[in-house]
Amino acid sequence: MVSTGDTAPDISATIGTSDHEPFELGDHLGDGPVVLAFFPGAFTPPCTNEMIAFQEHADAFEAAGATIFGISADSPFSQGAFREEHGIEFDLVSDMAGDAIRAYDLEIDIAELGLHGIANRAVFVLDEDGEVVYDWVADDPTNEPDYDAVLDAAESA
Repeated sequence: MVSTGDTAPDISATIGTSDHEPFELGDHLGDGPVVLAFFPGAFTPPCTNEMIAFQEHADAFEAAGATIFGISADSPFSQGAFREEHGIEFDLVSDMAGDAIRAYDLEIDIAELGLHGIANRAVFVLDEDGEVVYDWVADDPTNEPDYDAVLDAAESA
């Protein structure tokens, strides 16, 4: 499992829009802290609450120089619709292949919902060099992170 002090695994995926813009984590390092918020699935109540909460804190993260990315196994189209419906202004990253989810050791199944190979809810804050300076992984994917602790880590990075 990726934890504080580790170098963050690289991520190559797609931004969740209809344009299918490529996303490379390395392109965003060196411009301030990066917050990676992995979530199980768009349009589910806990994930909606989490992404809206990050949006509500977006100004504070921006003031800290941090960039937020939400990451899930949802398609770029689903993520684009999710962003539009809930007014989410930061980028969502589509990891349909699950490469980033596996690299961060977050792959879970919620068999009763028919969900396999999705991300557990987790947050990592990376400094400008790509070192993990904060990590949180949910014991239960319905739990939400401590947003103030994430913001504190971003401000300190």
